[in-house]
Amino acid sequence: MRSRTLYEKIFDAHVVTELGDDRALLFVDRHLVHEGVATYARTRLAEKKRPVRRPDLTLGVADHTVPTADRSGAIDYADDDARAMVEDIEAFGAEAGFEVFSVRDRRQGIVHVVGPEQGFVLPGALVVCGDSHTSTHGAFGAYAFGIGISDVEHVLATQTIVQRRLKSMRVRVDGRLPAGTTAKDLVLTVLSRIGVAGGTGHVIEYAGEAIEALSMEGRMTLCNMSIEAGAGAGMIAPDETTFAYLKGRRLAPSGAAWDAALAFWTTLRSDPDATFDTDIAIDAADVVPTVTWGTDPGQSLPVDGVLPDPAAAAPEAAAGIAAALSYMGLSPGERIATVPVDRVFIGSCTNGRLEDLRLAASVVRGRRVAQGVEAWVVPGSGLVKAAAEAEGLDTVFREAGFAWREAGCSMCLAMNGEALKPGERCASTSNRNFEGRQGEGGRTHLMAPAMAAAAAIAGRITDVRDYL
Repeated sequence: MRSRTLYEKIFDAHVVTELGDDRALLFVDRHLVHEGVATYARTRLAEKKRPVRRPDLTLGVADHTVPTADRSGAIDYADDDARAMVEDIEAFGAEAGFEVFSVRDRRQGIVHVVGPEQGFVLPGALVVCGDSHTSTHGAFGAYAFGIGISDVEHVLATQTIVQRRLKSMRVRVDGRLPAGTTAKDLVLTVLSRIGVAGGTGHVIEYAGEAIEALSMEGRMTLCNMSIEAGAGAGMIAPDETTFAYLKGRRLAPSGAAWDAALAFWTTLRSDPDATFDTDIAIDAADVVPTVTWGTDPGQSLPVDGVLPDPAAAAPEAAAGIAAALSYMGLSPGERIATVPVDRVFIGSCTNGRLEDLRLAASVVRGRRVAQGVEAWVVPGSGLVKAAAEAEGLDTVFREAGFAWREAGCSMCLAMNGEALKPGERCASTSNRNFEGRQGEGGRTHLMAPAMAAAAAIAGRITDVRDYL
């Protein structure tokens, strides 16, 4: 048999039938459903009188439209549509027989945080969800990708999906990340080098000493933003770090089933002589705290850098740079570390896990949020929130002047009424900085949790290394 990459092995193992033209019908091992797509799927399946084929392989979560304000009383949804979507996924799960973590469940949270912490996502699995950042789950050595709303219906009805084979890209990061840098800085560095279309048509596999040294939280951050390079998915071969994270999780195998699964999982890696269509090498020592300045995640620079000048850029890039600077209200040659912020958002499926909150708290402890800055911490799930509170992290944030919120997507995409006002500038740990992403006219700078915490304290974008 020919040598294969990890992606190729997982793809081949899930083929139900070949369809020609490099397409195949694939079996889906795990399907995550959120309230943003559940209403459509429920209605369409009911019209066609089709049941959910494998409710045991489906997990529902309410996250996108759920407010993160205090929930001890009535829940203040942004509008009736938001309330209806949450009620629909609750009813859908009850009818079809799949589990739903909704707004009153302590396990509720962002779908890409909840799935892993429940042990629902496993190495070698094919995982889908009607959300582009499903690539997060590739951190477990899974082939995980977002699907469209009609595909959600198809998977619920058949437990299969049609996919075209993609190319393989390897991003190898050798060495160790310097102090003060994290997986978020690494992925922003990758995006700045290859661009937001650099991974188009590929699945990215991350490898190398720096990747192996990452925690599962860091690996999820890296794979989460693979989609921002245009890639179909991102993945990392499972290892002892992966297995230690999964062991004992509620939905992970146990007993003899764990032993059998582990024996299989240890085989999940690219063959030593596998051929990658594209190979990229990065020296971890070159990675520094990084922040976006523009309106796509590839428009980033080191925190000690200066903003680009369209006049000095290649002709094909000049117009895009000028447009981004104009929208962001910035000037060529300006030092990024002098730019003031109005809001700080720590959370999202990229950086809303316990490790992220610990890193932010390590900067915040004993300090105060700058006057005029509104800073929020939104845990990625109710279980993350409870764990953080058990460690006293909520007290650290509150004493510093942060708002400590309930779990949900919140200001990452502003679907729940929690949004920037026009012209407001936000230091954000989320994954997208498109125009209007966090609210119409809002200006977003992506960065790591500790960097966002430092921005809250300084009142401007600043180098976190000065606070460590």
